[in-house]
Amino acid sequence: MSISKTIDVIIMGREFTVACADEERAGLLEAVNYLNKKMQDIRDTGKVVGIDRIAIMAALNLSHELLHTKTGDVDIGDYKRRINTMQNQIDEAMASQTKLL
Repeated sequence: MSISKTIDVIIMGREFTVACADEERAGLLEAVNYLNKKMQDIRDTGKVVGIDRIAIMAALNLSHELLHTKTGDVDIGDYKRRINTMQNQIDEAMASQTKLL
């Protein structure tokens, strides 16, 4: 089991402290950057005023995106996991090939 540590992140100029395991840090930072970009895009349209409203609109947009990445019972995340597994298998096979040469 991983031990959670805290990390400070900045979203829309505000600092937040978030608990995160070391192996999830890169994913968290990617999510923070993605959310920050979505919120800035909403703010920059000028149609939504106030950080709370911007955050809610971003949450709605992200929820919509998530729901539309699923087709029937197929989850895009499942495909990503399978691709990663295949990539690892290829890397292992390539490593054993270099040992043979």
